[in-house]
Amino acid sequence: MTTNLSHGWPVAVRLSPVTVDYPARASKRIVRTEGGLGRIPVTGVSPVLEGGAYPVKAVVHERLLIQANVFREGHDSVNASVILTSPSGTQRRIDMTQVEPKGLDIWQAFVRMAEEGDWTYRVEGWSDPWGTWLHHAEAKLPVAVDVELVCMEGKALLERAANLAEAQQTPGAVGLLRGAAELMTPDTDTEELLEFVTSAPILRAMARFGPRELVSPTHDYPIRVERRRALYSSWYEFFPRSQGAWVDHDGTWHSGTFASSHERLEAAAAMGFHIVYLPPIHPIGLSFRKGRNNTLTPGPQDPGSPWAIGSPAGGHDAVHPDLGTIEDFDAFVEKARSLNLEVALDLALQASPDHPWVTEHPEWFTT
Repeated sequence: MTTNLSHGWPVAVRLSPVTVDYPARASKRIVRTEGGLGRIPVTGVSPVLEGGAYPVKAVVHERLLIQANVFREGHDSVNASVILTSPSGTQRRIDMTQVEPKGLDIWQAFVRMAEEGDWTYRVEGWSDPWGTWLHHAEAKLPVAVDVELVCMEGKALLERAANLAEAQQTPGAVGLLRGAAELMTPDTDTEELLEFVTSAPILRAMARFGPRELVSPTHDYPIRVERRRALYSSWYEFFPRSQGAWVDHDGTWHSGTFASSHERLEAAAAMGFHIVYLPPIHPIGLSFRKGRNNTLTPGPQDPGSPWAIGSPAGGHDAVHPDLGTIEDFDAFVEKARSLNLEVALDLALQASPDHPWVTEHPEWFTT
């Protein structure tokens, strides 16, 4: 470790951000009684649904704000962190910041979840010995009050932090913190000492490795993290039989097919849609079929409503022969995926009297 030639200070070492893997702590967590509070009260946690009975919803990489009221009695400093647990059980600590005005005791942190699944979070309130020491040092060192005692307490805290950094194999932080501890003597100029211990490298190191006492956790609250498209999407209703349909010279109408619909998929993608929504694509029944403009007397060229599912050609597990085959449908889906579109099928439970299941499973259609 190098030193500053004019002051003998350790050279500042750049440390990683405070968001870190949650380390094992020597201090005990305070067990909270059911329905009660810990030694450091943590209340008003949000977001929470029905006290945690149901998961809060988010999407991958969404910036989720977590807030809580964290406070304590007396004059010692209090602090708070969010402990975020992934579906695999990996924990990460995100330190919270106090919201102005600080008299409201509101703490907050923004978190992001990098994968889909069921996450949990909890808020931990804790006593902050380093914050308490800094407050005393900033008040006493400039006026030379209790300098020896302040230095002794500061040195002990820095050495505790250095030991934790060493246990986590962070040599840069170890050198920085132990170098700072060596400067904690009454012989060091108090103004320069205060300037050094409030420098960004020291504050970052102590935020990461500083002692945390009376750690008081809340319950774990669930978060359901889904893919980003669950947050929003634009849907395009798509009737394959209308895409590429044509009428021949004698007036006979011919249905469009999955194969003739590919060009329209490209148009939907170009317009910025995310989802192509298909009405039922199954065989359509003949019984009680309606004609044009919802008439009750259909003609031979009226294809019927896609929601009248079921004919001798099949039911919910079949594709209408006029649209193509299941292989044609698979090719349609692959084409949509190549355009970054997704295909949504209408899960319609309607059944025509011609549905094969009416005769195969009549018990399904009784009241």
